[in-house]
Amino acid sequence: MHINPLEKKWLYLAVGMVTLLVAAIVYTALEHNIHPPSHVETIDSAKLHLGGEFAEDKLGVTSQADGGVRVTLVAGRYGFYPRRIEVPAGRPVTFRIASMDVLHGVHVPMTNMSTMVVPGYVAQLTTVFPRPGEYPMLCNEYCGMGHDHMWSRLTVVSADNWHPGK
Repeated sequence: MHINPLEKKWLYLAVGMVTLLVAAIVYTALEHNIHPPSHVETIDSAKLHLGGEFAEDKLGVTSQADGGVRVTLVAGRYGFYPRRIEVPAGRPVTFRIASMDVLHGVHVPMTNMSTMVVPGYVAQLTTVFPRPGEYPMLCNEYCGMGHDHMWSRLTVVSADNWHPGK
């Protein structure tokens, strides 16, 4: 079988580009310590409100012994509960979020916080908000007719002005 020399050059170029791009992805993942999500925790979405970590009286912000902050949220038609959250700047904040109904997304514009909230699973992510400010927390996965009204308010205050349980 004869391959035209010009076609052979294009074939080498295509294989070289694919190899280069795969190498770049592997290098970036290793260099920046990027891994696929490994925190897989299941939950019964129909029983969230009946007790446990996602019961209505346990939602919100709590201070952890290691100096971090934990935010427990429930995403449901059509809002995030609690509606207002206050966290300190410059400290690790771990979000634990569960959906009570359908697929939702959580996105805080101008930050690196964004995740998908799948019914039956607990979404967990940790981030640090470097400076104080008011941020909207939006749903970025279409979840039904009231999707455009699904929001919560995230207030980041300086660590000196933050009081747990507020």
